[in-house]
Amino acid sequence: MTDARTPHDAPLAPDELADRLTQVFALVGPLYRRVHRKVEQAAPLEGLSAGVRAVLDLLREHGPMTVPQMGRAQALSRQFVQRMVNEAAAQGLVEAIPNPAHQRSSLIRLTDAGGAAITAVLARERALLRQVGGDLSRADVDACTKVLARMLALFDDVDVN
Repeated sequence: MTDARTPHDAPLAPDELADRLTQVFALVGPLYRRVHRKVEQAAPLEGLSAGVRAVLDLLREHGPMTVPQMGRAQALSRQFVQRMVNEAAAQGLVEAIPNPAHQRSSLIRLTDAGGAAITAVLARERALLRQVGGDLSRADVDACTKVLARMLALFDDVDVN
């Protein structure tokens, strides 16, 4: 007798996939808001808003970038990113440098103080995330990342400006 059940790792039918991805959205939204709130609550410790933290992290990861590049990378409006860059610059965390590729659009780069600030934030976050616990495996995290990346790619065309 053959087992008619679908294997656990078989691709889902479109309707079932949509239902399951709705469950992911139901978790990601509150998670995002709680993490954002936690970053904002810790702002007095580092003096960083969530927006400035995002700019610093992006520059740490990718090196100097223009404001439009940062906006595209974060799916945020150029105006919002510019405000966050201005806030970070006022705190001495980033600086504008000439852009050899485009004279009218400066590159933004981390200062030493900005590098130290984002390093401290990331160390604190890593310490917090170590408390997640459970029996999560590399495969579990890889699967989660794959799902979220596919969902993000679906919305690549969404205009944020």
